[in-house]
Amino acid sequence: MKGRALLAWNLRALRTAKSLSQERLAADAGGDRAWVSELEREQGNTAVELLDRMGEALNVPVAAVLTKPDPDADKPR
Repeated sequence: MKGRALLAWNLRALRTAKSLSQERLAADAGGDRAWVSELEREQGNTAVELLDRMGEALNVPVAAVLTKPDPDADKPR
């Protein structure tokens, strides 16, 4: 799985596991909903600083958004 796909998978999985909307995550991380949406659809790029802020907003280490998911894991909705 490439980096963009890892980020998209983990971002959506972490966000939905915490019952956060894209709007709420974006606000907590200092971005906007379109930015979160683009990342979750593998369309956007982001800076490491924004990944740090996203990790803080999700209360996970930044490495969690780039960790390879379990091969048996269901795709996040």
